[in-house]
Amino acid sequence: MDRRKFIQKGALTGSFLGLGGLGIHAMGDVAHSAFANLPSRQAGADTSTHTFHLNYAPHIGMFKEHAGEDPVSQLEFMASQGFTAFEDNEMRNRPVAQQEAMAQTMQKHEMTMGVFVAHKIYWTEPNLASGKKAWRDEFLAEIKSSVEVAKRVNAQWMTVVPGHVDLRQNMAYQTANVIETLKQASNILEPHGITMVLEPLNFRNHPGLFLSESPQAYQICKAVNSPSCKILFDIYHQQIQEGNLIPNIEQCWDEIAYFQIGDNPGRNEPTSGEINYKNVFKYIYNKGYTGVLGMEHGNSIEGKAGEQRVIDAYVESDRFL
Repeated sequence: MDRRKFIQKGALTGSFLGLGGLGIHAMGDVAHSAFANLPSRQAGADTSTHTFHLNYAPHIGMFKEHAGEDPVSQLEFMASQGFTAFEDNEMRNRPVAQQEAMAQTMQKHEMTMGVFVAHKIYWTEPNLASGKKAWRDEFLAEIKSSVEVAKRVNAQWMTVVPGHVDLRQNMAYQTANVIETLKQASNILEPHGITMVLEPLNFRNHPGLFLSESPQAYQICKAVNSPSCKILFDIYHQQIQEGNLIPNIEQCWDEIAYFQIGDNPGRNEPTSGEINYKNVFKYIYNKGYTGVLGMEHGNSIEGKAGEQRVIDAYVESDRFL
């Protein structure tokens, strides 16, 4: 369930996660049969099944048993269940026509586009930490290209992972190299009002990566000092890496622009592991957060029942008021 496997699967199948789902009782077949005739929000009254307090964002593949393989149909199903946002790590690799069709569907249902991965991630090589011009130039070119994708799909955020550590350089020099590259990337993004969000990844799923902890990301964002360089706080990764979730969110708050979700162990939906997501969501809500919380996780149960379990888990975890 690590990001490399997610992205590799997406590249092969055209979806980021073709995983099984979770479910809420026996409503799966009923929801599926009703889905075919659901009008859009623009057609009149809100017809969604649930109303959530926060902008939870599913991904392609999460509800494919209910909605089929077509990304637009999956977006329609997400909207029918009350989800107000969507994220897609593979968006920049999709055909332009598909990007445009997905953007139109999101606009129709007033769904917010969340993150997509902005560049090639180096899982075993120190691209940004090295300071080498060729790697920096490649990264900046991909950021420029991703600006066009962001405009096409109305995305405000894009994910950045600085790559592997450089074992031949002191960490302080590596940090300076990363900061300089991100400053240059921020200069590209600022005129467009787009934010790259730096994602620390845990040592267990992604050993050897440069960026692993929220305080480290916080320090880098303060040094870059740009509205276009902020933190993606992935709750799953940081539960493994450092724990102490709510205090660390509090410490990083002014640099956090985006959250992602996954329970531990297993990286599946809330209520499947040890994290008290109801309390975490309540804290984030009470802080006044109005951004997106990406559902970057799998489904703990396969099939329609599993997909319904995902919906149920969010309905239950969202009952924090």
